Amino acid sequence: MNLVSKPLPLPLPWNPEDPDFWGRRGRAVALRNLGVAIPALALSFAVWMLWSVLVVHLPAAGFRYTTNQLFWLSALPALCGATLRIFYGFAVRWVGGRRWTAFSTASLLLPTAGIALAVRDPATPYEWMVVLALLCGLGGANFASGMAHISACFPAREQGMALGLGAGFAHLGVSLVQWTVPVVVALDLFGVPAQGDGLWLANAGLVWLPLIAASSLAAWFGMNDLPSTGVGMTEQAQLFTHRHSWLMSWLYLGSFGSFIGFAAAGPLLLRSQFPDFDGAQQLVWLGPLVGAIARPLGGWVADDFGGARVSLACFGGLALGVMGVLASLGDGGRAWLFAASFVLLFIAAGIANGSTFRMVPLGFLREAQHGRGSLREAQAHGAAALGLCSAVGAYGGFFIPKSFGSAITLAGGPQAALYCFLAFYLSCMAICWWCYGRHSAPLSC
Repeated sequence: MNLVSKPLPLPLPWNPEDPDFWGRRGRAVALRNLGVAIPALALSFAVWMLWSVLVVHLPAAGFRYTTNQLFWLSALPALCGATLRIFYGFAVRWVGGRRWTAFSTASLLLPTAGIALAVRDPATPYEWMVVLALLCGLGGANFASGMAHISACFPAREQGMALGLGAGFAHLGVSLVQWTVPVVVALDLFGVPAQGDGLWLANAGLVWLPLIAASSLAAWFGMNDLPSTGVGMTEQAQLFTHRHSWLMSWLYLGSFGSFIGFAAAGPLLLRSQFPDFDGAQQLVWLGPLVGAIARPLGGWVADDFGGARVSLACFGGLALGVMGVLASLGDGGRAWLFAASFVLLFIAAGIANGSTFRMVPLGFLREAQHGRGSLREAQAHGAAALGLCSAVGAYGGFFIPKSFGSAITLAGGPQAALYCFLAFYLSCMAICWWCYGRHSAPLSC
């Protein structure tokens, strides 16, 4: 029994900042923990975005939900995940990275198993579908605890690389689920009855069960409960008094929020506006894929040209993408322009992801350089602000699909929502230039 509860041996005292310790023993432990955390994070994002593609197939399987109800189901996981991120960021500090990763990954069995049961019967109450959509938000929350554990594994000089790998592979989970679900629901894999026109919707949940179980066991036996260096509630509370925290949360809502929001809404919006454009449903995963790949590019380019300049250009690209989507919805519709515009949205959002994330801690360092606080306080505030921005940004996964659903219900089309997004991106451009990008900007970064 003791073998079940014991993690792999951990060299103590854990001090990754010591070059000698890091070279002899620390690096191997950190890389092992990172290697186990990455697939758990990718699966978490896949479960988080499961409804984004599942809702496209519900009508063909006999579920009589309105378009607005379907957009609600694609939006609710982000609402739950964004809210829980605020608390999950502290979980590693309280419980331990190994225990929490194993537990939080195993918790994804609840929504996936529930979906596998619920979608077998078109008479399943809509309220039960809402509960399952909220439970999928557990996957989005896992990102906060995963990043906290990775931070504890690596020294400050290598955290950028490690966090970039973790975030990059996590974002690939969106493409994974949007590629996998259309394939598996068309195949008789587990012997469950088909629904509607030859669809095995239960596979959308069943296919993840063994992967989640394996990842949870790998975390339990292959990770360590490392001493956390994360910030506490005091540092988090202090962020609410900093203007930079709220400005960057707004910008991160425009970058990561756009990525996750358009990923959640894209497949259903495409189906609702171009119902005859069936081939594109097999390619919706390409947008999130290029967005995930573009994220590290944003960080690298920002190192050379400055985060504010890169982010300003990206928000301009997002505005152009929205105008392209608006143009595609004119008389007769232009599906190719819609698809191309969405690719532009994902590329711009992905690059902005990396550039805005780089700006968050730099703004606090600029304040310290101007005599407003010490360097140590700036580093603590920067680390805490990353968690706050991550939580706020995730709400974009709720606002974007819900805005589309409401606009279609009230006005008959998504144009009203798109005009709101256009105004939002213009505000992001103004903040980038005035507060961070112009020659005399107070927090130039």
